[in-house]
Amino acid sequence: MEIALVIGLLVLVIILFATEKFSVDIVTIGMLVILALFGIISPQEAFEGFSSDFIIILASIFIISGALSETGLLDKVGSQMIKVVKSKTLFVGYTMFVTGALSAFMNNTTVTALVTGPVIGMCRKLDLSPSKVLIPVAFASILGGTCTLIGTSTNVAVSGYIAQAGMEPLSFFEILGIGLIFLFTGIVFILIFYKKLLPDHKDGGYNERYEIAQYLSEILVSEKSALVGQVAFASDIAKMQIRILKIIRNKEEFIPRPSTRIQAKDIMLVECSVEDLIRIKEKPGLDVLADTIGEKQVENEKVMMAELLITPGSRLINHTLKESRFRQNYDLVVLAVQRFGGTVSQKIGGLKLRIGDTLLVQGTQEDIDNNRNSNEFSVVGDFRVTMFKEKKGIFAAVIFLIAILAGTLGWAPLSIAFMAAALLTVLSGAINVERVYQIINWKLLILIGGMTAFGTAMENSGASQFLAENIMKLLGDMGPMYVLGGFVLLVILLTQPMSNAAAALVVLPVAIDTAALLETDPRTFAIAIMLGASVSLIAPFEPSCILVFGPGKYKFSDFLKVGLPLTLILFIFLMLLVPIFWPLQ
Repeated sequence: MEIALVIGLLVLVIILFATEKFSVDIVTIGMLVILALFGIISPQEAFEGFSSDFIIILASIFIISGALSETGLLDKVGSQMIKVVKSKTLFVGYTMFVTGALSAFMNNTTVTALVTGPVIGMCRKLDLSPSKVLIPVAFASILGGTCTLIGTSTNVAVSGYIAQAGMEPLSFFEILGIGLIFLFTGIVFILIFYKKLLPDHKDGGYNERYEIAQYLSEILVSEKSALVGQVAFASDIAKMQIRILKIIRNKEEFIPRPSTRIQAKDIMLVECSVEDLIRIKEKPGLDVLADTIGEKQVENEKVMMAELLITPGSRLINHTLKESRFRQNYDLVVLAVQRFGGTVSQKIGGLKLRIGDTLLVQGTQEDIDNNRNSNEFSVVGDFRVTMFKEKKGIFAAVIFLIAILAGTLGWAPLSIAFMAAALLTVLSGAINVERVYQIINWKLLILIGGMTAFGTAMENSGASQFLAENIMKLLGDMGPMYVLGGFVLLVILLTQPMSNAAAALVVLPVAIDTAALLETDPRTFAIAIMLGASVSLIAPFEPSCILVFGPGKYKFSDFLKVGLPLTLILFIFLMLLVPIFWPLQ
């Protein structure tokens, strides 16, 4: 009964993770409640994963990474390193190496976010399509995470789980050798095939990229119009959900402020649908001057356009433009939103923003410059970085390196070393306490803590033993290598609908029990599964891939075309190398 319940719950969790009907943290907590109510795990076992040292390590890394980003240090280092190489091919390889090296010690999504803007800017200087470089950047950030214990949350979670299972946790650089092989394999593969496999999406104009031209129009307000004297943002036009982008008054162009009132003879540049345009034409006192407006009318020497990439930890995530008062807080007008799955250019005021969304905005050069160092987004194609906390950024970096050294040499437990570094970073003022709570990925911590408890439930119920015995019946006669390969392929497939860490933690209990039945070293199985979760590059569901999806103008098939053959090559290398680094017997 318990075995059936746990396996059925596992299938349900995978389906819910894949469909994203409910948030992963809600699904995880619901799963724990069910397991505890049925007595499969005790309350202590249900919450044990949340109090483990690997949760402390992950939270500390979020804080330190956030501080390095807040001070501008990461942005400056990333942008300066990327500008070194001028050759197109060398630029692709060098950028991948820099991204992978940073990702070995930082969250890969954060690294991808900080280099995307400078990479696009450099591509424009080299007359190279960003689509030729951004997938390699995302892949390098993922593969770089296989080099150290803290390179990905998956590594930390697996290390914590095997420690609970009675094995030695991973040392900091234990996987460095095989991780470097994976990273350089990825770089070499891309350099050989990037011209043929990666798309060449030309970096065209804003109207072309965001498909917004048909929604822009100019309206002349006559003296008889009811709009005269109305506040622009509370006017009859605004109530029709039509956005006023710009006002031309006495040959002067400006973006309306919250207090701006409409005057007679004003020419308003508005964004609307064809249906809205027809409604405007029918209103007395309004004359439509043009049904379509070109890019020059949207952008001139005073009013500019820019692209903003929503980055991890942004307070804009899961909020609409209206809820965040975007226009009032940043003095920028959002014309369109580009995201994984397509462009949104109509009625975007009620759209909840996600990581990786690219906003096409309009504003004065001064307003754009004032937002270049925002914590909520990065300006795509921008090289200018202001180090407004330079000394504090350097202090945070030094503290981080000392923590790594202390943990590696055994001077202090890694969790204590990282927590101390995070504490000193906050005390130094490199990041404030309120921001700390915003940048920690609580959903990820809940997911990992909960899935660790699910592993305990699989052990308590006998589900992992049941599955291990059946796997032995199917593949046992073929030998340990075939069984190991089956588990690695399984985790690669599971990372498509699930996060890498969750997929690894689901498979681990069964793999460890199977290794015991085969009388092989369970550590070999655990590390192979952990690495398998990180070499799955088939689909663009990883946050790093989602971040570059919009700026690179990619399609789903673009990732499949490059990621599938690279994943197969890395799988072969994994199967050949893991038993050498960690023998089965």
